[in-house]
Amino acid sequence: MAVPARPGHTTLTWPGPAAGGPFPSLKALTRWHQANSSHNIGDPGRRWRLTLGSPAPPSPALAAFTWEVKANNRAYHKQFRKKGFLCWRQKKYKSNAIHTAKYNFFTFLPMNLFEQFHRISNLYFLLIIILQGIPEISTLPWFTLFAPLVCLLLIRATRDLVDDIGRHRSDNIINNRPCQILKGKSFLWKKWKNLCVGDVVCLSKDSIVPADLLLLASTEPSSLCYVETADIDGETNLKFRQALMVTHRELTSPKKMASFQGTVTCEEPNSRMHHFVGSLEWNNRKYSLDIGNLLLRGCKIRNTDTCYGLVIYAGLDTKIMKNCGKIHMKRTKLDLLMNKLVIWIFISLVIVSLLLTLGFAFMVKEFKGKHHYVLALHARTEAVESFFIFWGFLILLSVMVPMAMFIIAEFIYLGNSFFINWDLNMYYEPLDMPAKARSTSLNDQLGQVQYIFSDKTGTLTQNIMTFKKCCVNGCIYDSDDEHGILRKRNPYAWNPFADGKLQFYNKELEHIVQGQQDTVVQEFWRLLAICHTVMVHEDDNQLLYQAASPDEEALVTAARNFGYVFRSRTQDTITLVELGEERVYQVLAMMDFNSVRKRMSVLVRNPEGSICLYTKGADTVILERLHKKGAMETTTEEALAAFAEQTLRTLCLAYKKVAEEAYKQWEPEHQEATLLLQNRAQALHQVYNKMEQNLQLLGATAIEDKLQDGVPETIECLKKGNIKMWVLTGDKPETAVNIGFACKLLSENMLILEDKDIKRLLENYWNESEQQRAFKMMTHHNIALVINGEFLDQLLLSLRKEPRALVQNAVVDEAPEEPVMSRMDFLQARRISQMWRNIGSSLTQSPSATSKIHESPEVRRERAFVDLASKCQAVICCRVTPKQKALVVALVKKYQQVVTLAIGDGANDVNMIKTADIGVGLTGQEGMQAVQNSDYVLAQFCYLQRLLLVHGRWSYMRVCKFLRYFFYKTVASMMAQIWFSMFNGFTAQPLYEGWFLALFNLLYSTLPVLYIGLFEQDVTAEKSLKMPELYVAGQKDELFNYSIFLQAIVHGMLTSLINFFLPVLVSSDFSKFGSSNDYQSFGVLVAISGLLSITLEVILVIKYWTLLCVGCIVISLASYVIMTSLTQSLWLFKISPKTFPFLFADYNVLSHPSSLLVIILNVALSTLPVLALRVIHRVVSKLRPKEEEVPSEEEEVVVEPAVRHLRRGIPARRSSYAFSHREGYADLITQGTILRKSMEDSISKSPNPSEEDLPPQQPPQHKESIFNPRKISILAKMKLQHHAKASQEEVHTSTSFQTEKQATLYLDPSDTLKPPSTPSATSVSSSDDQAFHSVPSRYTLESQPERLDVRSASWKGLPWKDPPSPKPSQLEVPKKQHSRTSS
Repeated sequence: MAVPARPGHTTLTWPGPAAGGPFPSLKALTRWHQANSSHNIGDPGRRWRLTLGSPAPPSPALAAFTWEVKANNRAYHKQFRKKGFLCWRQKKYKSNAIHTAKYNFFTFLPMNLFEQFHRISNLYFLLIIILQGIPEISTLPWFTLFAPLVCLLLIRATRDLVDDIGRHRSDNIINNRPCQILKGKSFLWKKWKNLCVGDVVCLSKDSIVPADLLLLASTEPSSLCYVETADIDGETNLKFRQALMVTHRELTSPKKMASFQGTVTCEEPNSRMHHFVGSLEWNNRKYSLDIGNLLLRGCKIRNTDTCYGLVIYAGLDTKIMKNCGKIHMKRTKLDLLMNKLVIWIFISLVIVSLLLTLGFAFMVKEFKGKHHYVLALHARTEAVESFFIFWGFLILLSVMVPMAMFIIAEFIYLGNSFFINWDLNMYYEPLDMPAKARSTSLNDQLGQVQYIFSDKTGTLTQNIMTFKKCCVNGCIYDSDDEHGILRKRNPYAWNPFADGKLQFYNKELEHIVQGQQDTVVQEFWRLLAICHTVMVHEDDNQLLYQAASPDEEALVTAARNFGYVFRSRTQDTITLVELGEERVYQVLAMMDFNSVRKRMSVLVRNPEGSICLYTKGADTVILERLHKKGAMETTTEEALAAFAEQTLRTLCLAYKKVAEEAYKQWEPEHQEATLLLQNRAQALHQVYNKMEQNLQLLGATAIEDKLQDGVPETIECLKKGNIKMWVLTGDKPETAVNIGFACKLLSENMLILEDKDIKRLLENYWNESEQQRAFKMMTHHNIALVINGEFLDQLLLSLRKEPRALVQNAVVDEAPEEPVMSRMDFLQARRISQMWRNIGSSLTQSPSATSKIHESPEVRRERAFVDLASKCQAVICCRVTPKQKALVVALVKKYQQVVTLAIGDGANDVNMIKTADIGVGLTGQEGMQAVQNSDYVLAQFCYLQRLLLVHGRWSYMRVCKFLRYFFYKTVASMMAQIWFSMFNGFTAQPLYEGWFLALFNLLYSTLPVLYIGLFEQDVTAEKSLKMPELYVAGQKDELFNYSIFLQAIVHGMLTSLINFFLPVLVSSDFSKFGSSNDYQSFGVLVAISGLLSITLEVILVIKYWTLLCVGCIVISLASYVIMTSLTQSLWLFKISPKTFPFLFADYNVLSHPSSLLVIILNVALSTLPVLALRVIHRVVSKLRPKEEEVPSEEEEVVVEPAVRHLRRGIPARRSSYAFSHREGYADLITQGTILRKSMEDSISKSPNPSEEDLPPQQPPQHKESIFNPRKISILAKMKLQHHAKASQEEVHTSTSFQTEKQATLYLDPSDTLKPPSTPSATSVSSSDDQAFHSVPSRYTLESQPERLDVRSASWKGLPWKDPPSPKPSQLEVPKKQHSRTSS
């Protein structure tokens, strides 16, 4: 039985003896394998796992393979239902229409109201309105609060509706895109939303894939299909997908596709972008499927005229939509704080109302005792009276949480959003794109950001690779045309094949090339034109290059412009036009790049008959393989160091001439290695390495991965503002780290920890040993983390909602044994151990280990990781999926409780943008998905600096000052109601005129508060950018917190006490206030004193004075004078005496000089003490000496040197290697799969049994595992001279997987079927082959592999280091020792 053990593998059970019996011969296994290959006709590169003896029980992950798709059968899929909400049954197979909006016509009102009443303030106002509707307890008309609440809800609902309408429009545009669907026997144009699971789709060049499709066939050779996945992983380089060979041969017309009745069985829809496991059953045969056969929704078809696919997942079931996440209602920290404050204020009001009610009960009992004759007027009991008075007081004091504050806050948020939109300093003229605040409720949170999560490609970089410099034969050649002046005159006019887009031009180098006298220069450009996997085709007499990476294309284009033009290639030849002369080179072997080799080589025979090896790769790998090291090599190393300082991406170029005899000796070994059934990749690696020795250095290239303008300066400025930067990218580690250095996120003095280091640390994090506590102290220094997606996949367990069985099963067979440790790692580990012994004893026990014992292991591991990462200066996550990006953001939010910001420009960043507290979308080259789901839109990353440090800080400062002052003025004016209750028998009688209460927050004190919220500035924008340290105040919540709130309350209470009791004390005879006239005068006196006191306070608070500010204050006071004159006029009193009872009350008070003196005294006593305290505090703070952090003696003497030793060697020069090409194209070229001209010939000459039995070519999937991570070459450091005898190359050590009942052997069907046709044929290397297993085997070469500098799984006493390696084998390939070794 054929059971997919993991992606790209198949398990077959040997019918022979059980485990432990005699092992079958290789010939018997091969015959049996060929006889049983009909069970699963896969790809030639497919790996088979043959189990001997009783088969293992089926994996629990198999239960997840319940997704069944029948081609051209819509009726079959419509009959399936799955459980939905309650008893609702929904379709199992969704349509292709997507819905990303939050609301629809029916759900908008209930859902929006539900969300709005999550705010405690709205619930509070609703309660007060209900109480006001009860006549027995109402002290104010119910509509006075109902109308403002409706206004507030409408403002917020309108804002949410506008945002959601934009999402609906975006969904409609996407759902109505056209595509060709097979209907009957022809393809018809339909809309995306009409697509269903099981439909066959026809796609043309540059079209977007509408759903997750199984590739059936294409017009390319072997049904290859090239796709651009910029919207998925941010990479612009092309990737290839390939159809099964059986569908490629059979489905050659629409008629045959209409009769296609295959059934696909695969895993349920999930978010794993790089994993897919399934099988196709057709004509009673099964064919295995993996991610290499799948076209994902959102990919763009490139360089493929037509392709055909079967819809596997549609609509919201597609992998990209599973990664998009849901829309979350984002709330700011101040908003959440206000919720808590409203609760505390409400509790305080209830307590105060109870106290006042107790006073009323006591007073009414005493009053009834003295005045028994009024009992007939009060039929209710004292308890009932007290009950109604309690609610009356609660309504009267409800103004302590003013509705006007929330309404004004909405206008403040809106105004600050307009200022962002109108900022010309954030306007990008080339795209005519201003900044835009799509959300108006998060402005203040922009001033509190502590973590920024950024995409790399398109966000930090421009997606442009430029050939910047080169060093040839020790001479550095820079571009003479930096400003593009010469380019306008076409300096390459002599070359008809030149590409006019190349920005590099050097006249001296051009003269040398045309002179054809310098052999090194000739070989330099010849190497760039030969050593690559670029494909070429002509379009309108123009050469168009198709590269697996933009680096490759840039290098080949540079050689093309200097006269060495790559013209065409076949399976075993490559044609160049060298300075007008066409030359054909025979390709003898192509040794492709991979992440372990870090180099690529091509062995060719030139037209003269001599053999040459051309090699390019990382400097740390190439330099140690040189034949000699002279002045030219030293100069090249200095040039590499200069290139690295300029953060350019470098490659070293070397070649050698190979003697015919040497080649004849090497060729059989190469041929034998290509035919191995086990450990083929390891054997090929040894053979390649044997050839790649004694090279002659030609020079080095420097390519610039162009950053966006101002990125390094922006990141440096944000770091000064205590903002931590994390880069989350789908790119490979080497590239991401190089960009980290380029944008100043990483620096030379940083200790960079990788996956394996972090894993060891996390395992020992809760250990109370001295070593672990020492590391916690050490983490306060410059440390950076570089981790990959698979590490995160194992870490983020508690946050994931999907079963982990499939992913765990996919990597279970890859767990290695303890690898060998190099001498350098041993010496370095000894230094670390010595450092720990020095400082470990002085450290105290960390309390965190005992406080979190009750947590689950997953939570503890996550918390440990976040704790470690938070102490680092930078974190770079590589090879992460869109969902992993969101999970990383959620992880930091969960354990750090900080404000997070995510910024990106593609669909792969949407989930991250939605998850973060603030999402920023860049208008980049990857579409508008990020913009449509973001809260703020920018055109360039550098504008983030101004958005946060200027607009964010200003908005936070303005809102905080607005809230503080509003609470102060509310308490200062309204607390007098409580004091007045002590003099009116606790009867809840209002002190102020009703119109004063109504207009106080609407007119009399609104404009100054609004000015503070919109225009207040403590420093100018220029100073905000020059002093990013000011931003820390928002991160620490210094401008508004519980302490500031209490200060405002106390300040307001003191003001109200002075304004109320001073007139009482000054008055010689208080009995005159008993009359109605005197009561009104007293109320007016307190009201005027309070209004002037809070107006003077706002004058003292405002720092940014303008004419507008003066106008606001004058208008506020003038509005009081005007409105009071109207409401206290005689003609309004005659119209409605009950509505306007205060007849000439202000005139009566202000006409007495004694009242004016009382008002002046009130204002002076309310203001002068507070002003004096502020002045004294400011003077004392200036005189106080600044406390400088002085490092302890232990830290200064011991820790710093330890950290210096922890860096991977003393970096005399940092390798700037960052080559984005990955393994794959070389196998397609050497096998002829990718070539149109040679396809038919290669098939016809094949001695295989039949065409049907020939499995299709499967692109290898290079998978990195956290259990066997390779080291990043950018981290490789120059070793010390006395370590020159250490090992010189990385080769992964052995892993062996042992079970009690099974013995496992990996067979490659392509090996058993493929003849030794040409010596250049290389095998397709699988992911497990790249692990370079070194188990002793009869099928491996006798020579031992090179040793890798890979650390072992455990080292006693050290958190991440491994035991020393045994002595190196004598069978190791001899190499000339140099002072430089590879990482």
